[in-house]
Amino acid sequence: MIVDDEAAIRSSLAIVLEPLGYVVTQAANVAQAQSLVSALEYDLILTDIVMPDGSGLDVLRLSRSQQELCPVVMITGSPGVESASEALRLGAFDYVSKPVFPEQIVHVVRRALEFRRLSQERERFRNDLEAIFTSVRDAIVSVDRDLRVVSLNSAATAICGIARDSAGKSFYDLELPCGRKCRGPLETAIHTRRPVETRYFKCRGASGLDEQYVSVSVAPCGPSRGQAGGAVMVVRDETSLYRLEKRQQPRSSSFGLIGKSLQMQMVYSMIDRLAGVPSTVLVQGENGTGKELIAAALHANGGREGRPFVKVNCAAIAETLLESELFGHVRGAFTGAVRDKIGVFEKANGGTLFLDEVGEISPQMQVKLLRVLQEREFVKVGGSAPVKVDVRIVAATNKELAREVDAGRFRQDLYYRLKVVELTVPALRDRSEDLPCLVEHFVRRLNAKLERQVASVSEEAMRLLSRYRWPGNVRELEHALEHAFIMCGTRMILPEHLPEVVRGSLAPGDLLPMRERIAEALARSGGNKSRAARTLNIDRKTLYRKMRELSIAEPGS
Repeated sequence: MIVDDEAAIRSSLAIVLEPLGYVVTQAANVAQAQSLVSALEYDLILTDIVMPDGSGLDVLRLSRSQQELCPVVMITGSPGVESASEALRLGAFDYVSKPVFPEQIVHVVRRALEFRRLSQERERFRNDLEAIFTSVRDAIVSVDRDLRVVSLNSAATAICGIARDSAGKSFYDLELPCGRKCRGPLETAIHTRRPVETRYFKCRGASGLDEQYVSVSVAPCGPSRGQAGGAVMVVRDETSLYRLEKRQQPRSSSFGLIGKSLQMQMVYSMIDRLAGVPSTVLVQGENGTGKELIAAALHANGGREGRPFVKVNCAAIAETLLESELFGHVRGAFTGAVRDKIGVFEKANGGTLFLDEVGEISPQMQVKLLRVLQEREFVKVGGSAPVKVDVRIVAATNKELAREVDAGRFRQDLYYRLKVVELTVPALRDRSEDLPCLVEHFVRRLNAKLERQVASVSEEAMRLLSRYRWPGNVRELEHALEHAFIMCGTRMILPEHLPEVVRGSLAPGDLLPMRERIAEALARSGGNKSRAARTLNIDRKTLYRKMRELSIAEPGS
């Protein structure tokens, strides 16, 4: 539509534009233009500013209110800074001064119509995106590089408890029942420019009361001008699936513990049962079985995960210092006490205190520990005022405390206070079926730690690991594999890379099967030693050495 009170100008512009394929409507004044805008939809409006019955700015205002995506080009014979500024402020696409030349108006019209086309595409995309946001059941939250919320859908309110009016607010300032646990994946994706996925992320539901398990996927948005962009986070409630998998499938790992044996399934199940309750737990098991990991799992899954988790090894602290370490002291309590000190009970207030090797404490300390468990309060060394604490106790020992009680070395009343719930960690030799997954786990960890690329453990080396009794349990296995990594110069751990004590677990009679396997592999390969070595999963040098050690003759000799 061309709006101008001069008929000659309207006709001249129409003569220029109609041969290009445009359908042109003419309006002689503001009132006529406003009537046409209300009745028809236009792709572009060219309007004079100064007219007898009003201003082209009135046409612009009406067009912006009724046809927001229609660009408006202002034309005037009296250009002025004030009118141009007002037109652009109201949303005019461009501002052209009279006289208007044909080439100039064609160029402006084409630019304006391209702008309309792109605006329509953006609007369609925005509408499609809004429809997706509204229809999907997953929570979708987009943030900018400073973690300010850009947009979110209704599912974000239902799953995460994010208020609908949170757009523009910093993610750090949102009051969320989960404690903003997904902040870590968001920050990581933004700063590394890589997607981050976390499955079975435990958090609180939108109500803050129900525990739920979600998967969190964060994808970084494209950078702009060399700067990091934002990110889009998708949160899916997978609580039902998580619980179903827990019921139907044995876990090969959980809570940082590794193992799929029946004994470990019972440990996982016990940790699940203890989630959310403050009961005192006594963890018993040999050294190296992972008692500290279990204590950490009980803390992380017991409703206190955001609070302190304090560990103290009772056997590593001198008897004269243990009381001060546990309960703290006041200034002047003893020689060297130059200032007040907070003990681990006070440090762990509201959280969990892990008392490792609790079976090593003296009878005097047993009495004081019993009082804390009974009264939930203690007195600092040299002090007189009782200090109240809310601490969950997880105690661990490698001794059988029942026998210690029978022998008179451990108080029976303290024993029963500690073993409200008793959890026994199986020794590694009693769950040999877990050895392969433990080995695989440590190989991955050691590759990352030592920056190596060891691919596997040879069959013979695995047989040695399986025959060894592992008195040091999982900790000894990890150290044995680290020794093997250091000694290994190939991508495969071989028997000679293992510690001598592990290699010694192979009985002399076990050499015969290896001899037979080598002879069989050589026979099948027609004497080709490279092919035979690949069959045996060893390198060629090891094959030559084994042939010499076992007196295996060359095929055909």
